[in-house]
Amino acid sequence: MTYGTFRPVEGVAFPSRARVEEDFAAMAAAGVNSLRTYERPPEWLLDAALERGLHVMVGVAWEQHLAFLEDPWRSREIAQRLAEEVRRCEAHPAILCYSVGNEIPAAIVRWHGKRAVERFIERLYLAAKEADPDGLVTYVNYPSTEYLELPFLDLAAFNVYLEDESTYAAYLSRLHNLSGDRPLLLTEVGIDSRRGGVDAQARVLDWQLRRGFAAGAAGTFVFAWTDEWHRGGHDVLDWDFGVVDREREPKPALEAVSRAYATAPFADEDGWPAVSVVVCTYNGAGTLDECLAGAGALNYPDVELIVVVDGGDHACVEIARAHGATAIETAHRGLGHARNVGIEAARGEIVAFLDDDAFPDRDWLLFVADLIRRGGYGGVGGPNVPPDDDGFVAECVAAAPGGPIHILLSDVEAEHVPGCNMAFRRDVLIEIGGFDERFRTAGDDVDLCWRLQKGGHRLGFSAGAVVMHRRRDSVRRYLRQQYGYGKAEALLERKWPGRYNRAGASRWSGRIYEAPGQPTGRRRSAVLYGTWGSGLFQSVYDAPTALPGILGAPEGLLMVGALAIVSLFGFVWPPLFLAAPPVLLVAGWIGAEAVANGWRAHRATPGRSWLYTLRLRDLTALLFLLQPAARLAGRLRNGLSPWRRRARSRPGLPRPRTVAVWSERWASPQSWIEALEESLTAAGGLVRSGGPFDRWDLDLRAGALGGVRLRTVVEEHGHGKQLLRMRVWPRATFAASAAAAVLAVFAGLAVYQQQFGPAIAIGLLIVLAVALALEGTATATRLAVGAMGDLGERLGDAEAQRRARLRRALPGARRRDGAEPSRRPAPPIAGRHLEREERR
Repeated sequence: MTYGTFRPVEGVAFPSRARVEEDFAAMAAAGVNSLRTYERPPEWLLDAALERGLHVMVGVAWEQHLAFLEDPWRSREIAQRLAEEVRRCEAHPAILCYSVGNEIPAAIVRWHGKRAVERFIERLYLAAKEADPDGLVTYVNYPSTEYLELPFLDLAAFNVYLEDESTYAAYLSRLHNLSGDRPLLLTEVGIDSRRGGVDAQARVLDWQLRRGFAAGAAGTFVFAWTDEWHRGGHDVLDWDFGVVDREREPKPALEAVSRAYATAPFADEDGWPAVSVVVCTYNGAGTLDECLAGAGALNYPDVELIVVVDGGDHACVEIARAHGATAIETAHRGLGHARNVGIEAARGEIVAFLDDDAFPDRDWLLFVADLIRRGGYGGVGGPNVPPDDDGFVAECVAAAPGGPIHILLSDVEAEHVPGCNMAFRRDVLIEIGGFDERFRTAGDDVDLCWRLQKGGHRLGFSAGAVVMHRRRDSVRRYLRQQYGYGKAEALLERKWPGRYNRAGASRWSGRIYEAPGQPTGRRRSAVLYGTWGSGLFQSVYDAPTALPGILGAPEGLLMVGALAIVSLFGFVWPPLFLAAPPVLLVAGWIGAEAVANGWRAHRATPGRSWLYTLRLRDLTALLFLLQPAARLAGRLRNGLSPWRRRARSRPGLPRPRTVAVWSERWASPQSWIEALEESLTAAGGLVRSGGPFDRWDLDLRAGALGGVRLRTVVEEHGHGKQLLRMRVWPRATFAASAAAAVLAVFAGLAVYQQQFGPAIAIGLLIVLAVALALEGTATATRLAVGAMGDLGERLGDAEAQRRARLRRALPGARRRDGAEPSRRPAPPIAGRHLEREERR
């Protein structure tokens, strides 16, 4: 409950002690365990709260409605006053957390600027931490300034007043993704009973609280306990948000709130599906005990625990049996096989997977099962958060790139969920054939998610389904993990070539999840303030810059390496030293970005020595430098390179072509393109689909420097008959054109300087590039034409088989070879069947 603000009594902005004790007793009786104040409470109030088992979220009032940064004296005085207020409450056992501000008006934020306000809130946060190093500190935000990025806060807090249930639920999902790995507190929810009525207030508060907990909120504060409210020197008499009136008479809302709190996060009800939790381990005895202890403490009515020991240390079997789990030993055949063994042994409707170095929140399965049954998803995932006691190296690894992340299509639907925290309906797993066992250490979760979605199922994401996941505790293990991820990407590209670009990076339709405060490189952001700053929901839109993103990725290292090799040939012909400045510039930029990311990843906080923070920053910066190289090594050693080829070379002279295929069977234009794409992929082509602004449908490449683009149209000829036309035209890739242009410039310069040796060498490189481009376009053209031919043959075979089936069904029909048909009597509906088929 929120408590206050009140008319001051004896110099304190709270009611009398007797009234406070009565209020706290009524709160505790209603199941309330926390209250929020907007002024610093006196010590006697904190003692009274502690006596009733209530925790207090302490607010500190200051002039946030004024342009507080215009006067440097005022901003200093605010920080000093806040620190003094926190110091007076320091270490009281009733303190839940401190709020250093509440809803700075959007107009004030717009006036001072987003960055300036963020820096000032951080200044207040540090002042509070200096005063009470062990206290939790937050700032209470609201939708009009949700764009404020405050990753230093210990927890996220938002006031949310929405009276439509679906809008409210959708916005909570958004807030969870804005909050990242931190707990989310809903610090004000409620409705005015004077305008809506006391029954409507009870009804709305009931679903606001239930929806809040079902979405994964760490807690909610109802605004307010009582209608008694004092603001700006006056009693507020025209708003009645309290669950009791000014005389402390309960409204129906109090009973609704009490019921909702008693059943949080979910009401006890029948019908929870049985769940099998599968943990696969290989020499994971060091963390398996913690994993199974967490799984054994799950708050769920029907759960079984299965541990698949994929070879290795036999101690894992003993640990599993000690926790009452079903232990299954297998030969060491990899993670994909072990997970399939777990699926076969599972009896639950839902099969949930944990890594052996992860342990779940006690309500993990409640959130998983609720979303699967309520949202109709085939699978569900949730956040995986590094625990606070993970150690020095693991803390750096958690801030470094390449960790297990989820990729979201929306705030509640995922494109990929990592294997350390995922759950699926068992019938869906069986339908799609389980895990692909070629993926022995990584990549199996990505492949399964893609196959599940291709099969017509959806993946959900629940912010409340939290798993604590330990990161690698040594640099060597982290780099080995990144190498393994690169190897898994190479395996995935062979199976899903259309999901990877020419450079070797995967293509995702969704947004790669980034926790607030996690270093992500330079970004351009714009805030949607609304006209004259009038937007109610003001959001920030990020546009990552393209070139820095490429240079910081594993494939960017290849570009730098190529330029470095060119610059070395400057010892043979000095003009090639022109490639050296870009190499030095890019290398310097990569190093500076690594240092900046390491610096941003670990903020200086009171209670932690500056030397320790510096060491964290240094190691994290080093990991940012090493990770792309390790991932790139895994890709290249396993065949995932920009110059990879899957199709056999078919040289020839490329030229534009138009090909047509006749079909007696109707299909949608999208189905034709999908069939064509699958045929091209099966033939070894690298296929990319066009976007919403493209006039072409497919881009096909057979080599690094050349390819073709395809455009299709379907003509409708009636009675289900269609003519599919495909236009193919060759095009050199941008890399080929740019390389040829640069080489031509250098060749011209060599001729001008009468350096005929370098000129001939460069000329040969130009000829080689042109030849490779021609070969690539010719091969791609033949692949496209061949795929259309195969499509036509399949259509012809299917049509012949259909006619043969219909002919055999007719009485007295003769086969094409002249033989007599079977004398078995035809079914009486054969004629109608033929007529219906022909009509269709």
